[in-house]
Amino acid sequence: MQLEAAAVGFGARSLWSEVDISLQRGEFLAVLGPNGAGKSTFLKVLLGLQRLTAGTVEVMGRPVRRGSSQVGYIPQHHQLELETPLRARDLVALGLEGHKYGLPWVSRRARRRIDELIEQVGAQDYAQRPVGVLSGGEQQRLRAAQALAGDPGLLLCDEPLHSLDLNHQRAITELIRQQAVDRGAAVVFVTHEINPVIEHVDRVLYFARGAHRVGTVQEVMRSEVLTELYQSPVEVIEHRGRLVVMGEHSEGTHHA
Repeated sequence: MQLEAAAVGFGARSLWSEVDISLQRGEFLAVLGPNGAGKSTFLKVLLGLQRLTAGTVEVMGRPVRRGSSQVGYIPQHHQLELETPLRARDLVALGLEGHKYGLPWVSRRARRRIDELIEQVGAQDYAQRPVGVLSGGEQQRLRAAQALAGDPGLLLCDEPLHSLDLNHQRAITELIRQQAVDRGAAVVFVTHEINPVIEHVDRVLYFARGAHRVGTVQEVMRSEVLTELYQSPVEVIEHRGRLVVMGEHSEGTHHA
């Protein structure tokens, strides 16, 4: 994944600009910032759903395009309709290459892969149940399994731990880490809360007020850096291995 002098704007408003970043296989990038700063838009650019207003973007060494089988995506949680005509395992199967336009016959090898992913996200107990009757956390675990089914080279995660309890946050985080470390995928992880993944993060991309910073956690998550980004006083406190960001900006105090 590579962006050079990348910018996105809407009318006279520049959401972000001059973003230069290259992400290699096996790297884990956390994307942080307040609501409305452009984090989800950044993912849309990588998915081919949002055009740049300036600069260039490539994914897996090629110009970005929609529907790439090499890109996995875990969206923000939204509750599926009660009447959704899919079982839990069917939702995971949709992530396999060739199953994007329905649910054709699934090979024995594909069934083994689906079973493996369902076990890894702890969904065995409801694998045969209709997805519409499942809780938000259960559905989100299935979305993670679906995104990993095709063994993507780039995994895009938009608040993937939302609605999950602490134990399942750890399970999903470990599954995503395995995709990066063991399978050599690049991971872009949008989050409001860096602490659950901080030990896996190689670099941070932090958006705020039309500006951004890129660097390691130690380089970006500092009081002086975030104060400059927000253009108002921000304090970063480390407490028992956790980072807490406190500031007077409009989004209020939040955990990083």
